[in-house]
Amino acid sequence: MEIIFLGTNGWYDTAIANSVCVLVKTREYDIVLDAGNGIYKLDRYVDGKKPVYLFLSHFHLDHIAGLHILVKFNFKAGLTICAGKGARKTLNAILRRPFTVPLNKLKFKTRVLELPAQAGKIPFAFKSLPLVHADPVLGYRFELDGRILAYCTDTGYCENSVKLAKGADLLISECAHRPGESNPVWPHMNPANAAALANEAGVKKLALVHFGADRYPLLKDRLKAGKIAKKTFKNTFVSRDGMRIKLV
Repeated sequence: MEIIFLGTNGWYDTAIANSVCVLVKTREYDIVLDAGNGIYKLDRYVDGKKPVYLFLSHFHLDHIAGLHILVKFNFKAGLTICAGKGARKTLNAILRRPFTVPLNKLKFKTRVLELPAQAGKIPFAFKSLPLVHADPVLGYRFELDGRILAYCTDTGYCENSVKLAKGADLLISECAHRPGESNPVWPHMNPANAAALANEAGVKKLALVHFGADRYPLLKDRLKAGKIAKKTFKNTFVSRDGMRIKLV
């Protein structure tokens, strides 16, 4: 399994990063986590010969803005978009003229699955659970190629994030807040929160992602957050656009 960070910002693009998008390459599938503007790089790593599954955590624009770029690609084996309840109605409202090309006008077959109701139509082991945020958001856990990957973004600490991350080989956790910052009205993680979650869940590695664009404008700001997280969870790394890691 290979993980490629295509976009690592939350909210908006900056000089150092695009908004959030992570590619997970497995033997049988190419799995994409969220569709921020970083998704435009997808064809550097995906040739469309394997089925592509796109999992959306929620519908805030920094996680779906890149969907208008889908017309650029040619997924010969098809694209399946997986998201929470009401996904079909929401996506059809946005992915239409005059905004962009509708899903049914793309040159490859596309379908939308709503979770959890249609989870049984996905041909690999995964779990989705609601997390804590200002609007409904899903976290994910994947068991593929003998490895466990958890993805929790746009959330504060919650029991479901621990359940999803339990024993994972890699937890990809958001880090939108500055060190010491919290906001119960708009829940997000800071580096210490993410590290505490990794410790509690007993994960092997922690990747910090979804850095608040306004709070982490420079790479040195991210690296400082990584140092703080490492005080609690040693095996932490700071993700950057273009970073590639393998879980073996």
